[in-house]
Amino acid sequence: MPTQGKPAERSFDPSICDFRFCDPRIALIPHLPFAICHLPSPPFPRHTALVELDHLFIYAQAGAPEAVRLSEIGLTEGPPNTHPGQGTACRRFFLHNAYIELLWVETPAEVQSALTQPVRLWERWSNRRQGACPFGFCFRPTAPGDTSEAPPFNTRAYSPPYLPDGLSLGVGTNVEVFAEPALFWLSFAKRSDARPVSERPPLVHANGWREITRVQSVNPHRAVPSSAWQAVLDAGVVQSVPGEDYWLEIEFDGEGTGKRADLRPELPLVLRW
Repeated sequence: MPTQGKPAERSFDPSICDFRFCDPRIALIPHLPFAICHLPSPPFPRHTALVELDHLFIYAQAGAPEAVRLSEIGLTEGPPNTHPGQGTACRRFFLHNAYIELLWVETPAEVQSALTQPVRLWERWSNRRQGACPFGFCFRPTAPGDTSEAPPFNTRAYSPPYLPDGLSLGVGTNVEVFAEPALFWLSFAKRSDARPVSERPPLVHANGWREITRVQSVNPHRAVPSSAWQAVLDAGVVQSVPGEDYWLEIEFDGEGTGKRADLRPELPLVLRW
């Protein structure tokens, strides 16, 4: 079980995972606001966008003491990571096809620098309990390393100091829309179980989980989605429904056991397996 202190500093490791699935149908129960049920209807058609979820990130306290909640549920923690020059650090839990990242600001001066400030990491992290969406998504092409594949949403290039020369991230153009999840495009990413065995993060978990098979974003705001967020929803890799607060529902391995764990308020997560 991880300690609640700050993890040892490590150099940046752009380890990546992958994610694809077909969306099950969902609906709001009219007489129970914000309650969600799964309807026994045919699955959605497989989306044609060549995009997968690489990882989702949640803004956490410094050092991410919230990680203990994921360990208690049976997830094995992977190596932590730092982002030199960007001013952030994280703790990570890897599945075969995607991972969960707990992200915090380590060096405020760096995260508010002229290079990083336009990414709005400081504003989103510092206001995560005052109305800003406390999580975001990073996507990648379905073909590993296919740098020619364009993201499904509009982006602008961001080249943080921790990336090797020639690599950049795509920052979604909804970055200023704090009510929506932050969106990133990683053209160089690949799934963890595609890496050489000697370089793979821990993928075996006490609870037996292997893959994330569905992610649903719950959002209290009813505004018309930005074009970037709508493009992600249209691609079918993430679902979104209205609710009373921000949180994510994550399904593992097709929710075969029918079990559920609510990690709120420590983390805005409801897990199903």
